[in-house]
Amino acid sequence: MPDRHLRPSSGWLEVICGSMFSGKTEELLRRLRRAVIARQNVQLFKPAIDNRYGVTTVASHDGTKWEGSVVSDAAEILHLVRPDTHVIAVDEVQFFDDAIVDVCDALALQGKRVIVAGLDMDFRGEPFGPMPKLMAKAESVRKLHAICMVCGGEASRTQRLINGQPAYYEDPIILIGAEESYEARCRGCHQVPRRNE
Repeated sequence: MPDRHLRPSSGWLEVICGSMFSGKTEELLRRLRRAVIARQNVQLFKPAIDNRYGVTTVASHDGTKWEGSVVSDAAEILHLVRPDTHVIAVDEVQFFDDAIVDVCDALALQGKRVIVAGLDMDFRGEPFGPMPKLMAKAESVRKLHAICMVCGGEASRTQRLINGQPAYYEDPIILIGAEESYEARCRGCHQVPRRNE
């Protein structure tokens, strides 16, 4: 979040990004708790595709939970935001298409504080969905790191595993899962073989 003395007179956008298991959702929920303590009205949104912890529940891997609204597309958020809401949060923002960028811009221009959290890279180590544009337009970007499950170093990537083996580069980008399908890896330990190798 921008420093109080640097806070813009209008709204703003904050991006929390990193690999899986880096604490993105935990940080998002921490910011929402602080906003509630400050007597601000908050709303939390999540994409319908992410149903790992229940239909409306947003949960971090450490067990912290918050009830949110499920949306099928970015435009739906604009229709659901209440006029008295100060802070709008979107978890797993990488699952939306580029329309989420315009939605975040529109909300910030209305004077709202917008906080989004998501994977900045897909399992191949490439930019994920709308994240590059969101990061470029944000007033604040915080990249979190996990611990590499191979060497114990700083993990910035998400390793997809199928039956214990690295997924192939050609596999579908989206596969909803948690510890059973993914682990955090550093650059050196991250593996994405091609099928013809």
